[in-house]
Amino acid sequence: MSDQAFVTLATNDAYAKGAMVLGRSLLKHNTTKKLVALVGPHVAEPCRDALRSIFHEVLVVDVMDSGDAAHLSLMKRPDLGVTFTKLHCWTLTQYSKCVFMDADTLVLSNIDELFEREELSAAPDPGWPDCFNSGVFVFRPSDETHEKLLTFCREHGSFDGGDQGVLNSFFNTWATADISKHLPFIYNLSSIAIYSYLPAFKQYGHDAKVVHFLGKVKPWNYSYDAQRGEVKGHSLSPDQCHLHPDYLLMWWQLYAKSVQPLLQQTHGDAPFDSGFVDAPVDAALHEDGSEDQAPFAPPPQKVSSEERKQRWEAGQIDYMGDDSFDNIARKLDSFLK
Repeated sequence: MSDQAFVTLATNDAYAKGAMVLGRSLLKHNTTKKLVALVGPHVAEPCRDALRSIFHEVLVVDVMDSGDAAHLSLMKRPDLGVTFTKLHCWTLTQYSKCVFMDADTLVLSNIDELFEREELSAAPDPGWPDCFNSGVFVFRPSDETHEKLLTFCREHGSFDGGDQGVLNSFFNTWATADISKHLPFIYNLSSIAIYSYLPAFKQYGHDAKVVHFLGKVKPWNYSYDAQRGEVKGHSLSPDQCHLHPDYLLMWWQLYAKSVQPLLQQTHGDAPFDSGFVDAPVDAALHEDGSEDQAPFAPPPQKVSSEERKQRWEAGQIDYMGDDSFDNIARKLDSFLK
């Protein structure tokens, strides 16, 4: 339907890459809805041009513009700048219903059925399931709702410092009022949650429709060897890396096939960070003959079972090594047989 749209937000060039991959994944799975990207003023023009070739609308939103309704609110709550930017999605009144998706999400199958849901429909957050995760939610654009949200932000702020805290406080009956507004977790599968409940992922993971790359490390923070079809940099920070390698590879494969060529075209001769590994690390030399520092850490040394247990309990988990999903799944299988 022409009056319904998927909406995302990119505040810089890195998140713009994520938005492009998200848009391509929606098109790959034959969505019939419009695609809208909200971009901040710091997104460069070549990235905006690439977004325009994927999205039906690319709208620049700047909460620092004095003509913007959020400006006065922001003056009193400068800590909520990005949150105010995200709330712009309620101003898209040319659409009757929308589904907002963070730029660090990836669609795995057609999800147009989400438009059958009502505002505010969202999936539970893995960290506190009585709160919804604001990475994917169904909403109805409304100038009135937008004004109320701005007022709420100004008066109450956010309990988590971001949009999720604001939206959960504003739509505060989500947990109890209407179960139909609880989206199944498969519509917002947190890559972090995969490792916190492996048996459930093994049972239900094949039904996942949207994967959400939560956490500090995003897919675009890695690099990709197109010749080998491998993602590089996994062991940069294993204690922070929660990204499932299969989904991470899917993101990069789609980026390499459908996004990077667009960026190459829009940038022309201007240099940009493609994220690709151009040459083996040991062949990359400075003019003075010194080697570049390897972009990823060497394989971790083997540790004792007791030390592994202590690291696990401290949250220092080697997701790409001994504590990988495949290794843990094999261990579970041995107990369950």
